[in-house]
Amino acid sequence: MKKIALLLTLMVVSQYAKAQEDNRVITTGVPFLLIAADARSAGMADMGVATSTDAFSQQYNPAKYAFSLEKQGFSVSYTPYLTSIANDISLGQLTYFNKINDRSAFAGSFRFFGLGDIELRETGDPNEIPRTVNPNELALDGSYSLKLSERFSMAVGGRFIRSNLKIAGAGTDATAASTFAVDIAGYYQSEEIAYDDFNGRWRAGFNFQNMGPKISYDNDDLNDNFLPANMRLGGGFDFIFDEYNKVSVSAEVTKLLVPTPQKVIDFDEDGDIDSSDYAEANNRYRKTSWVSGIFKSFNDAPDGLSEELKEFTWALGAEYWYQDSFALRMGYFNENELKGARKYFTLGAGFKYNIVKIDVSYLFSTSTVKNPLENTLRFSLTFNFGDKYDEL
Repeated sequence: MKKIALLLTLMVVSQYAKAQEDNRVITTGVPFLLIAADARSAGMADMGVATSTDAFSQQYNPAKYAFSLEKQGFSVSYTPYLTSIANDISLGQLTYFNKINDRSAFAGSFRFFGLGDIELRETGDPNEIPRTVNPNELALDGSYSLKLSERFSMAVGGRFIRSNLKIAGAGTDATAASTFAVDIAGYYQSEEIAYDDFNGRWRAGFNFQNMGPKISYDNDDLNDNFLPANMRLGGGFDFIFDEYNKVSVSAEVTKLLVPTPQKVIDFDEDGDIDSSDYAEANNRYRKTSWVSGIFKSFNDAPDGLSEELKEFTWALGAEYWYQDSFALRMGYFNENELKGARKYFTLGAGFKYNIVKIDVSYLFSTSTVKNPLENTLRFSLTFNFGDKYDEL
């Protein structure tokens, strides 16, 4: 990736900064944690907190593993990113889970976000041999889930996060930043219920994700970034028509558990809002602790409840399975125009043969804001092995 890619990246960052100033868009550090890594969830508008269990449940709701019918599973996924400006930015993920017994399971995953090769030159001389750097970010997860009853489970997860984005230079410390976070999740799955024309099953889930200390790239507290802590709530229903045909519908809402940037006022009372007032507003925002930020995130929007509700995103998705071997998926995601303006449709498909499952997905943006995953195919590969558990 040439130097121009770095300039384009800076342009994107400056646009986000302006959006935050005008519309109070909430920005965080390590946003790669929020990218849907697997093609199944991506095909249903990036949802997964209340969908049926799969190997990728670690990212959305690890409590689902306690309801897995598979003994063990291993998965790998690949997601190209910003393909319109570069061909070497991508997100990859490996996941493994093991259902210890009928009531409990553990899982682990490794996520790597590579920003490609960036060529740096100290002068404008085209003959200068460039210095190549490879900024990247990664996360290493672990979780444990347990059924508290026949129909409800909970899970706790831990996450180590490392962000290596600083570029070494003369007198510059290029040490990678790191921190940790925890997840607390729950999942409900009803028994199969017989209705007049079909059988059905209800599902519901929640997950409080990425709760942990801010990530810091230096020793200045005013430069620390909040983690993308968020709350996921969702529900769904399975229409089981016969042994060959099943349709699942799901809905999900998400909210960042990060404080809202406040309106800038005349702090120094000099009769004018200038750069010093913007700096003071930023200082006060940055000094908020991550714990206080979680609680403040529910009632700190400057325009009150109406703005608070705009900070919720919502998604709808559907999945059709035929003979448990072929799947079609679709979904829609919506975010308020003043809080990021992400709006898109997704399509996906899945193919299962014996112990192997392949998933693909595609995204169509419907917003005036360009989506970094627009016109991108995402792929996932899953292997399930070991004895199967009976479905209750």
